[in-house]
Amino acid sequence: MKNKKILVTGGTGQVARPVAEALAEDNEVWSLGRFGTPGVEAELTARGIKTFHWDMDDLGPDTLQGLPEDFTHVIHCAVRRGEDGDFTAAVTVNSVAAGRLMTHCRTAEAFLFVSTGALYARQTLDHLYTETDAIDGRADWLPCYPVGKIATEGTVRAFGQVLGLPTTIARLNIAYGPGGYGGVPMLYLKRMLAGEPIPVPLEGQNWCSLLYTDDLVRQVPLLWDAATVSTTLVNWGGDESVGITDCVRYLEELTGVTAKLVPREVTRETYRFDPTLRRKLTGPCEVGWHDGIRRTVEALYPDLVGPRADG
Repeated sequence: MKNKKILVTGGTGQVARPVAEALAEDNEVWSLGRFGTPGVEAELTARGIKTFHWDMDDLGPDTLQGLPEDFTHVIHCAVRRGEDGDFTAAVTVNSVAAGRLMTHCRTAEAFLFVSTGALYARQTLDHLYTETDAIDGRADWLPCYPVGKIATEGTVRAFGQVLGLPTTIARLNIAYGPGGYGGVPMLYLKRMLAGEPIPVPLEGQNWCSLLYTDDLVRQVPLLWDAATVSTTLVNWGGDESVGITDCVRYLEELTGVTAKLVPREVTRETYRFDPTLRRKLTGPCEVGWHDGIRRTVEALYPDLVGPRADG
Protein backbone atom coordinates (compact mmCIF):
# COMPACT_ATOMS: atom_id res chain seq x y z
CA MET A 1 0.00 0.00 0.00
CA LYS A 2 1.44 3.34 -1.08
CA ASN A 3 0.47 6.99 -1.35
CA LYS A 4 -2.66 6.67 0.79
CA LYS A 5 -3.82 8.92 3.62
CA ILE A 6 -4.43 6.72 6.64
CA LEU A 7 -5.98 7.41 10.03
CA VAL A 8 -5.12 5.20 13.00
CA THR A 9 -6.80 5.51 16.41
CA GLY A 10 -5.22 4.14 19.55
CA GLY A 11 -1.93 4.67 17.76
CA THR A 12 0.23 4.02 20.83
CA GLY A 13 -1.25 0.58 21.50
CA GLN A 14 -0.08 -2.98 20.95
CA VAL A 15 -2.02 -3.32 17.70
CA ALA A 16 -2.22 0.14 16.19
CA ARG A 17 1.31 1.40 16.73
CA PRO A 18 3.13 -1.21 14.62
CA VAL A 19 0.49 -0.77 11.93
CA ALA A 20 0.97 3.00 11.93
CA GLU A 21 4.76 2.75 11.88
CA ALA A 22 4.81 0.22 9.07
CA LEU A 23 2.34 2.08 6.86
CA ALA A 24 4.07 5.43 7.46
CA GLU A 25 7.00 4.27 5.34
CA ASP A 26 4.99 4.70 2.10
CA ASN A 27 1.88 6.62 3.13
CA GLU A 28 0.71 9.71 5.02
CA VAL A 29 -0.34 8.37 8.42
CA TRP A 30 -2.15 10.22 11.18
CA SER A 31 -2.47 8.89 14.72
CA LEU A 32 -5.28 9.86 17.08
CA GLY A 33 -4.94 9.48 20.83
CA ARG A 34 -4.31 11.07 24.21
CA PHE A 35 -0.54 10.37 24.08
CA GLY A 36 -0.36 10.23 27.86
CA THR A 37 2.90 8.29 28.02
CA PRO A 38 5.83 10.73 28.15
CA GLY A 39 7.80 10.80 24.91
CA VAL A 40 5.48 8.59 22.88
CA GLU A 41 4.15 11.40 20.69
CA ALA A 42 7.69 12.48 19.82
CA GLU A 43 8.56 8.87 18.97
CA LEU A 44 5.66 8.64 16.54
CA THR A 45 6.51 11.99 14.99
CA ALA A 46 10.08 10.81 14.48
CA ARG A 47 8.68 7.93 12.41
CA GLY A 48 6.90 10.41 10.14
CA ILE A 49 3.46 10.00 11.74
CA LYS A 50 1.26 13.06 12.22
CA THR A 51 -0.50 13.21 15.60
CA PHE A 52 -3.88 14.61 16.63
CA HIS A 53 -5.07 14.76 20.25
CA TRP A 54 -8.39 13.00 20.76
CA ASP A 55 -10.01 11.83 23.97
CA MET A 56 -12.85 9.38 23.37
CA ASP A 57 -14.40 10.28 26.71
CA ASP A 58 -15.11 13.77 25.36
CA LEU A 59 -18.53 13.29 23.76
CA GLY A 60 -18.77 16.84 22.43
CA PRO A 61 -19.53 17.39 18.72
CA ASP A 62 -16.30 19.26 18.02
CA THR A 63 -13.71 16.75 19.25
CA LEU A 64 -12.49 16.09 15.70
CA GLN A 65 -12.51 19.73 14.60
CA GLY A 66 -9.29 20.54 12.78
CA LEU A 67 -8.66 16.94 11.71
CA PRO A 68 -8.56 16.47 7.92
CA GLU A 69 -11.52 14.65 6.39
CA ASP A 70 -9.91 13.26 3.25
CA PHE A 71 -8.52 10.01 4.67
CA THR A 72 -8.56 7.08 2.28
CA HIS A 73 -8.36 4.40 4.99
CA VAL A 74 -9.17 4.22 8.72
CA ILE A 75 -8.33 1.61 11.36
CA HIS A 76 -10.14 2.23 14.64
CA CYS A 77 -8.39 0.49 17.54
CA ALA A 78 -8.98 2.95 20.39
CA VAL A 79 -11.27 1.62 23.10
CA ARG A 80 -12.68 2.45 26.50
CA ARG A 81 -12.19 -0.96 28.11
CA GLY A 82 -14.31 -0.26 31.17
CA GLU A 83 -11.98 -1.21 34.00
CA ASP A 84 -14.06 1.09 36.21
CA GLY A 85 -17.10 -1.18 35.83
CA ASP A 86 -19.27 1.54 34.27
CA PHE A 87 -21.28 -0.28 31.58
CA THR A 88 -23.16 2.84 30.50
CA ALA A 89 -19.94 4.75 29.91
CA ALA A 90 -18.40 1.84 28.02
CA VAL A 91 -21.39 1.59 25.69
CA THR A 92 -21.84 5.34 25.23
CA VAL A 93 -18.25 6.42 24.80
CA ASN A 94 -17.27 3.64 22.40
CA SER A 95 -20.42 3.93 20.28
CA VAL A 96 -20.48 7.71 20.01
CA ALA A 97 -16.76 7.87 19.22
CA ALA A 98 -17.13 5.32 16.42
CA GLY A 99 -20.13 7.15 14.96
CA ARG A 100 -18.38 10.52 15.00
CA LEU A 101 -15.23 9.04 13.49
CA MET A 102 -17.07 7.31 10.65
CA THR A 103 -19.08 10.43 9.90
CA HIS A 104 -15.92 12.53 9.83
CA CYS A 105 -14.25 10.05 7.46
CA ARG A 106 -17.33 9.20 5.39
CA THR A 107 -15.46 9.54 2.08
CA ALA A 108 -12.83 6.94 2.94
CA GLU A 109 -12.30 3.91 0.73
CA ALA A 110 -12.52 1.58 3.73
CA PHE A 111 -13.04 1.62 7.50
CA LEU A 112 -11.66 -1.16 9.74
CA PHE A 113 -13.02 -1.54 13.27
CA VAL A 114 -11.04 -3.77 15.63
CA SER A 115 -13.47 -5.68 17.84
CA THR A 116 -12.83 -8.72 20.06
CA GLY A 117 -13.48 -12.44 20.31
CA ALA A 118 -14.38 -11.91 23.98
CA LEU A 119 -17.97 -11.19 22.97
CA TYR A 120 -18.70 -14.79 21.96
CA ALA A 121 -20.97 -16.87 24.20
CA ARG A 122 -18.60 -19.21 26.00
CA GLN A 123 -18.80 -22.83 24.87
CA THR A 124 -16.17 -25.47 25.67
CA LEU A 125 -12.63 -24.26 26.29
CA ASP A 126 -11.42 -25.81 23.02
CA HIS A 127 -14.42 -24.80 20.89
CA LEU A 128 -13.43 -23.51 17.45
CA TYR A 129 -15.36 -20.23 17.12
CA THR A 130 -16.67 -19.11 13.74
CA GLU A 131 -18.16 -15.77 12.77
CA THR A 132 -21.67 -17.23 13.02
CA ASP A 133 -21.35 -18.38 16.65
CA ALA A 134 -23.65 -16.80 19.21
CA ILE A 135 -22.50 -13.77 21.20
CA ASP A 136 -23.47 -12.77 24.71
CA GLY A 137 -20.90 -10.23 25.88
CA ARG A 138 -20.05 -11.97 29.14
CA ALA A 139 -16.45 -11.86 30.35
CA ASP A 140 -16.00 -12.25 34.10
CA TRP A 141 -12.40 -11.01 33.94
CA LEU A 142 -13.45 -7.63 32.44
CA PRO A 143 -17.27 -7.41 32.27
CA CYS A 144 -17.68 -4.05 30.50
CA TYR A 145 -15.24 -4.76 27.69
CA PRO A 146 -17.25 -7.12 25.45
CA VAL A 147 -20.50 -5.23 26.11
CA GLY A 148 -18.89 -2.03 24.82
CA LYS A 149 -17.59 -3.88 21.78
CA ILE A 150 -21.00 -5.35 20.94
CA ALA A 151 -22.58 -1.90 21.15
CA THR A 152 -19.87 -0.44 18.94
CA GLU A 153 -20.21 -3.22 16.37
CA GLY A 154 -23.87 -2.23 16.04
CA THR A 155 -22.92 1.41 15.60
CA VAL A 156 -20.29 0.55 13.01
CA ARG A 157 -22.71 -1.60 11.01
CA ALA A 158 -25.34 1.15 11.06
CA PHE A 159 -23.04 4.00 10.07
CA GLY A 160 -21.36 1.90 7.38
CA GLN A 161 -24.70 1.38 5.65
CA VAL A 162 -26.13 4.85 6.31
CA LEU A 163 -22.97 6.61 5.09
CA GLY A 164 -22.20 4.13 2.30
CA LEU A 165 -18.79 3.57 3.88
CA PRO A 166 -17.21 0.15 3.11
CA THR A 167 -16.49 -1.44 6.49
CA THR A 168 -14.79 -4.45 7.99
CA ILE A 169 -15.26 -5.58 11.59
CA ALA A 170 -12.33 -7.74 12.66
CA ARG A 171 -12.82 -9.60 15.95
CA LEU A 172 -9.27 -9.75 17.25
CA ASN A 173 -7.82 -12.70 19.10
CA ILE A 174 -4.50 -12.22 20.96
CA ALA A 175 -2.01 -9.98 19.18
CA TYR A 176 1.59 -10.21 20.34
CA GLY A 177 5.11 -9.33 19.27
CA PRO A 178 8.21 -7.29 20.09
CA GLY A 179 6.44 -3.93 20.10
CA GLY A 180 4.88 -2.36 23.18
CA TYR A 181 4.57 -4.66 26.17
CA GLY A 182 4.63 -7.76 23.96
CA GLY A 183 1.02 -8.86 24.30
CA VAL A 184 -0.64 -11.37 26.63
CA PRO A 185 2.17 -13.99 26.46
CA MET A 186 4.60 -11.42 27.83
CA LEU A 187 2.16 -10.54 30.61
CA TYR A 188 2.42 -14.18 31.65
CA LEU A 189 6.22 -14.06 31.44
CA LYS A 190 6.21 -10.94 33.60
CA ARG A 191 4.16 -12.83 36.20
CA MET A 192 6.60 -15.72 36.00
CA LEU A 193 9.55 -13.43 36.63
CA ALA A 194 7.78 -11.90 39.62
CA GLY A 195 6.86 -15.29 41.04
CA GLU A 196 3.17 -14.43 40.78
CA PRO A 197 0.48 -17.07 40.20
CA ILE A 198 -1.04 -17.54 36.76
CA PRO A 199 -4.73 -18.52 36.97
CA VAL A 200 -5.70 -21.49 34.80
CA PRO A 201 -9.04 -23.35 34.46
CA LEU A 202 -9.90 -26.02 37.01
CA GLU A 203 -9.93 -28.55 34.17
CA GLY A 204 -8.29 -28.40 30.75
CA GLN A 205 -6.77 -25.16 29.47
CA ASN A 206 -7.81 -21.99 27.70
CA TRP A 207 -7.18 -21.94 23.96
CA CYS A 208 -6.46 -19.02 21.64
CA SER A 209 -5.25 -18.12 18.14
CA LEU A 210 -2.11 -16.03 18.61
CA LEU A 211 -1.46 -13.42 15.90
CA TYR A 212 2.12 -12.19 15.55
CA THR A 213 2.78 -8.52 14.77
CA ASP A 214 4.28 -9.14 11.32
CA ASP A 215 1.20 -11.06 10.18
CA LEU A 216 -1.15 -8.53 11.75
CA VAL A 217 0.51 -5.61 9.95
CA ARG A 218 0.54 -7.44 6.62
CA GLN A 219 -3.15 -8.32 6.90
CA VAL A 220 -4.51 -4.83 7.61
CA PRO A 221 -4.54 -3.63 3.96
CA LEU A 222 -6.16 -6.92 2.95
CA LEU A 223 -8.92 -6.43 5.53
CA TRP A 224 -9.49 -2.97 4.06
CA ASP A 225 -9.73 -4.56 0.62
CA ALA A 226 -12.42 -6.89 1.98
CA ALA A 227 -14.61 -4.05 3.32
CA THR A 228 -18.23 -3.80 2.14
CA VAL A 229 -21.04 -1.33 2.78
CA SER A 230 -23.06 -4.18 4.32
CA THR A 231 -20.04 -4.82 6.61
CA THR A 232 -17.60 -7.70 6.36
CA LEU A 233 -17.24 -9.58 9.65
CA VAL A 234 -14.16 -11.74 10.25
CA ASN A 235 -12.42 -13.44 13.15
CA TRP A 236 -8.89 -12.03 13.24
CA GLY A 237 -6.42 -14.47 14.70
CA GLY A 238 -3.56 -16.74 13.72
CA ASP A 239 -3.79 -20.04 11.86
CA GLU A 240 -2.79 -22.23 14.82
CA SER A 241 -4.76 -23.17 17.91
CA VAL A 242 -2.59 -22.52 20.95
CA GLY A 243 -3.24 -23.72 24.50
CA ILE A 244 -2.42 -21.01 27.02
CA THR A 245 -0.90 -23.55 29.40
CA ASP A 246 1.16 -24.93 26.52
CA CYS A 247 2.30 -21.37 25.77
CA VAL A 248 3.41 -20.88 29.38
CA ARG A 249 5.23 -24.19 29.36
CA TYR A 250 7.07 -23.09 26.23
CA LEU A 251 8.04 -19.85 27.98
CA GLU A 252 9.46 -22.01 30.79
CA GLU A 253 11.43 -24.01 28.23
CA LEU A 254 12.79 -20.87 26.56
CA THR A 255 13.73 -18.96 29.69
CA GLY A 256 14.26 -21.49 32.46
CA VAL A 257 11.81 -19.52 34.61
CA THR A 258 9.21 -21.59 36.46
CA ALA A 259 5.53 -20.71 36.22
CA LYS A 260 3.14 -21.04 39.14
CA LEU A 261 -0.05 -22.29 37.52
CA VAL A 262 -2.96 -22.03 39.93
CA PRO A 263 -6.40 -23.52 39.10
CA ARG A 264 -9.13 -20.90 39.53
CA GLU A 265 -12.83 -20.52 38.80
CA VAL A 266 -12.21 -17.22 36.96
CA THR A 267 -9.37 -16.89 34.47
CA ARG A 268 -8.60 -14.57 31.59
CA GLU A 269 -10.74 -16.40 29.07
CA THR A 270 -9.45 -16.75 25.55
CA TYR A 271 -11.07 -18.06 22.39
CA ARG A 272 -9.89 -20.36 19.62
CA PHE A 273 -10.83 -19.15 16.12
CA ASP A 274 -11.63 -21.02 12.96
CA PRO A 275 -9.27 -19.23 10.51
CA THR A 276 -11.07 -20.31 7.32
CA LEU A 277 -12.65 -16.96 6.40
CA ARG A 278 -9.67 -14.90 7.45
CA ARG A 279 -7.33 -17.09 5.39
CA LYS A 280 -9.65 -16.58 2.41
CA LEU A 281 -9.34 -12.80 2.82
CA THR A 282 -5.66 -12.49 3.78
CA GLY A 283 -3.94 -15.74 2.94
CA PRO A 284 -2.10 -17.84 5.54
CA CYS A 285 -0.01 -16.46 8.38
CA GLU A 286 3.75 -16.53 7.92
CA VAL A 287 5.00 -16.76 11.52
CA GLY A 288 4.29 -19.84 13.64
CA TRP A 289 3.56 -19.32 17.32
CA HIS A 290 6.72 -20.97 18.65
CA ASP A 291 8.89 -18.77 16.44
CA GLY A 292 6.82 -15.70 17.27
CA ILE A 293 7.08 -16.25 21.01
CA ARG A 294 10.81 -16.77 20.78
CA ARG A 295 11.30 -13.62 18.69
CA THR A 296 9.27 -11.62 21.19
CA VAL A 297 11.22 -12.89 24.20
CA GLU A 298 14.52 -12.31 22.40
CA ALA A 299 13.52 -8.69 21.72
CA LEU A 300 12.10 -7.82 25.14
CA TYR A 301 14.06 -10.12 27.46
CA PRO A 302 17.30 -10.89 25.58
CA ASP A 303 19.10 -12.02 28.73
CA LEU A 304 16.61 -14.85 29.25
CA VAL A 305 17.05 -16.63 25.92
CA GLY A 306 20.18 -18.40 24.77
CA PRO A 307 21.45 -18.43 21.17
CA ARG A 308 19.60 -20.56 18.63
CA ALA A 309 20.95 -24.04 18.03
CA ASP A 310 21.38 -23.19 14.35
CA GLY A 311 23.50 -20.13 15.23
